[in-house]
Amino acid sequence: MTEITCVEDQRQLAKRKVPKMFYDYADTGSWTESTYNLNEKDFEKIRFRQRVGVDVSNRSTRMTMLGQDLPMPTALAPIGMAGMQYPDGEILSAKAAEDFGVPFTLSTMSICSIEDVASNTSVPFWFQLYVMRDRAFMKTLISRAEAAGCSALMVTLDLQILAQRHKDIRNGLSAPPKLNLKNLLNICTKPNWCFEMLKTKRRNFGNIFGHVKGIDDMSSLSNWVTSQFDPSLDWKDVSEIRGIWGGKFIIKGIMDKEDAIAAVQAGADAIVVSNHGGRQLDGTISSIDALPRILDAVGNKCEVWMDGGIRSGQDILRAVALGATGTLIGRAFLYGLGASGQHGVHQTLEILRKELDLTMGLCGQKNLTDVDKSILHQYQ
Repeated sequence: MTEITCVEDQRQLAKRKVPKMFYDYADTGSWTESTYNLNEKDFEKIRFRQRVGVDVSNRSTRMTMLGQDLPMPTALAPIGMAGMQYPDGEILSAKAAEDFGVPFTLSTMSICSIEDVASNTSVPFWFQLYVMRDRAFMKTLISRAEAAGCSALMVTLDLQILAQRHKDIRNGLSAPPKLNLKNLLNICTKPNWCFEMLKTKRRNFGNIFGHVKGIDDMSSLSNWVTSQFDPSLDWKDVSEIRGIWGGKFIIKGIMDKEDAIAAVQAGADAIVVSNHGGRQLDGTISSIDALPRILDAVGNKCEVWMDGGIRSGQDILRAVALGATGTLIGRAFLYGLGASGQHGVHQTLEILRKELDLTMGLCGQKNLTDVDKSILHQYQ
């Protein structure tokens, strides 16, 4: 077995271990995937200044997000169907995050429910909310998150309309998987995934199945989910949610300075500059490209984080140098999960922290809190 040295090694291993429909779900963008690809490529354009003759002993990568002191400014992003990348995937990812000391965010569209994760962890996690047409169910979700002790609510705003992702359509994506001949043949080549999946009862959308009246099979669940995307969602709705939720409030999916200002006005404690990993509006700019103008628009009125395209600790350092006060990783930890479960997620975090620490030292930096644009060539 090849030694795992970077996130790309984990990606290749996950591709071999995870059934194609679920691997493709994680590693795909909408339409031409131009924005999905830009998220990574635009990081590569940002070049560091190499510095020497500087005391870089006793380095620290610690920073805070929402007042929580962290080993590095990174949280695990909400990922739908993580429990199909690896059985009980959300629970295992949350446990890995807890062990490492960073926040975990549970998706509305998770396989393991809010209660599943809460009963298997000992520190508060964050809950990500999609605003659905069924407002009564949405309020119930918020109440369940509050009862589970979730310390922050993250509202994702960029899924009012579901963009087309060609691979998902071709693969007939579903949870549990549709057992047509093509999918069955592929799943049979993933014996470890099959063995582990047989050991768990969690194979549906845990936050929905059994909690919505009239949903008693996969067909009714699929129809309900498809009908719940709400194109009428506006900032008034967001403000109302802020009024219901008493804890820390995060708004995800901000790519425009006007929306950033509106998010602050709606009561956001933090906003996430994000294009949904290139899975929604294809043909827009990358998250890292959008970050500076969002920062200019909101200043220090709230914390500004970003996600999309982060595949290394160097990318985290680039984001912080440009002014981000936090980052979220999605695909990076999902590759680790698919590769080797809880251990793989923890390994991802260790890889990122090591890369972040070493790059800081080579740039002549001792403390991440002191890093700014001066470590980048274009801002020297």
